[in-house]
Amino acid sequence: MPNHTPPAESVDARGERCPMPLLMAKRALTALPSGAVLEVLSTDSGSERDFESFARLAGHVVECERLPDHVLRLTITKA
Repeated sequence: MPNHTPPAESVDARGERCPMPLLMAKRALTALPSGAVLEVLSTDSGSERDFESFARLAGHVVECERLPDHVLRLTITKA
């Protein structure tokens, strides 16, 4: 079920290559409380796989949505 909670913060990582989108998201997540939502926009083709692996290991919940122009919107709910 999609998370409709507005993001507490957004990270625009469009145009950044691996591993930058994930590093930018990790940095933003450290400042957020548990349960907060982070939105990440990325055009890196490996981001979906990277974020799903990271979320699984860290206990976060991640949802992926494909947008026009090869943009991936990742919504991460912090554990």
